[in-house]
Amino acid sequence: MHIEGAVDPAFAAVGDAFRDNFATRGEVGAAVCVVVGGTTVVDLWGGWADAAATRPWGPDTLVNAFSVGKGFLAVLAAQAAGRGRLDLDAPVGRAWPEFEAAGKAAITARQLLSHQAGLPALRAPVPAAELYDWAAMTGRLAAEAPWWEPGTAHGYHVNTYGLLVGELLRRVTGRRPGDLLRTELAGPLGADVHLGLAPEHDARTAEFLWPGDPPGRPDPEVTGVDLMRFNTYFNPPTVSGAGVVNSRSWRAAELPSTNTHASARGVARIYAALAAGGALDGVRVVDPDALAAATAEQVHGPDLVLERVTRFGLGFQLTQGERPLGPAESGFGHFGAGGSVGFCHPDTGVAMGYVMNQLGPRWQNPRNRALIDAVFASL
Repeated sequence: MHIEGAVDPAFAAVGDAFRDNFATRGEVGAAVCVVVGGTTVVDLWGGWADAAATRPWGPDTLVNAFSVGKGFLAVLAAQAAGRGRLDLDAPVGRAWPEFEAAGKAAITARQLLSHQAGLPALRAPVPAAELYDWAAMTGRLAAEAPWWEPGTAHGYHVNTYGLLVGELLRRVTGRRPGDLLRTELAGPLGADVHLGLAPEHDARTAEFLWPGDPPGRPDPEVTGVDLMRFNTYFNPPTVSGAGVVNSRSWRAAELPSTNTHASARGVARIYAALAAGGALDGVRVVDPDALAAATAEQVHGPDLVLERVTRFGLGFQLTQGERPLGPAESGFGHFGAGGSVGFCHPDTGVAMGYVMNQLGPRWQNPRNRALIDAVFASL
């Protein structure tokens, strides 16, 4: 198994954990980048970018990072708030009038950003092809009735989050989230992160090894909260990426919750800016007060979708017992399906990006946990 890159000797434990991921934890292809105080201390990549083991993973290999993209959407929302374009406590319907339908007139941007809006899924079956139609999907969500009374509970909006927050940002900025990411965040920082991947990047994009196709429609007797949880992941059937994750249509789409493509270096660079209060190398991408507001706890407790305790700021996952992001509460970022993660820990100046192509456990992934633990043990 080839592993390449560089590690500061003080962080040798991270290199050991990365190698152990391949040797004992089933890693196929991956990269990890760690920045501390603006200095890169770990930059490693290895394994294979395809199932046939014909393409070595390289330093600029891109891969679908799934919900890691929600963290970037949170930055864009904080940007808009810091620039006076997004009022966090105003009703969403003020900017997006159609959203007021079906009893949603009182839902605020703050509730939408912190998974309290009650819209993790669509009830009526959605054709698979409609997934790639932004106007159709956001129109359906605008017409949907909440699954619970907004503001009384929270539940992880696994796949609808990017459409909901992305459309709100489009209404207040006039621009889609892929454009905002490119011109207001990734581009200014020189971060290799993409939402709506152009075909010229396909040659350096890793195949994601998704195990199987999505299930069919649920049985008619599946109703209520069980239907909500099923539809969260499988309505439209491929909304989570199953069966289509390596297709050109999927890569080209703008699905901010789910299909951001990135390198480990790109993820780490954005979080290095956030670890420093929103600026890096003279480039400010978010107002520090707006970033502080975005990383303040909004909800912490039982999650109606995930059926476990979760903790969120305004779009960011916050450190918690089951998923620690450092030794104290300053850690924030976002995990992605299968194990990818981007986060920072401002108290120590740590920023980290880890991307991979082998689906692992959904919640507690031993590969990212080993890397995170090794980073903080090395400080």
